[in-house]
Amino acid sequence: MMTRSLAMLAAAASLALMALTASAHHSFQAEYDGSKVVIIKGVVKKVAWVNPHAYVYVESTDEKGKVTTWAFESLSPNALSIRGWSRNSLKEGDHVTVEAYLAKDGKPLADGSLHANSRLITLADGRKVFAGSSADDDSNSGK
Repeated sequence: MMTRSLAMLAAAASLALMALTASAHHSFQAEYDGSKVVIIKGVVKKVAWVNPHAYVYVESTDEKGKVTTWAFESLSPNALSIRGWSRNSLKEGDHVTVEAYLAKDGKPLADGSLHANSRLITLADGRKVFAGSSADDDSNSGK
């Protein structure tokens, strides 16, 4: 009887965890506008190699000297690894050009950074890193 109760408790906990994970994950189409592409040049301030998506924070300065921080969502660390990237592919201080899709709501994140989904990040020497967006990730696109 005790073994059956423990098994049921474990099953319930597993289902609850799966539901929480599923609700935390979002689709590209729900959050980003695939028709609104921006190209941002700036300096990497932080790389967050986290699930469900890695983030690259880039500080960009416009022609008037105004500094803006961008939070670029990328693929999952696992998907980036499969494509040959690692947490060391980009480093703080790297000069980059990011091609990205704007967030639909256009609102800054809680930390004040603007939000977009990276399509391609290119280093100053022309090497391309973190190619692909979560729009390409099968788990997000419903494929």
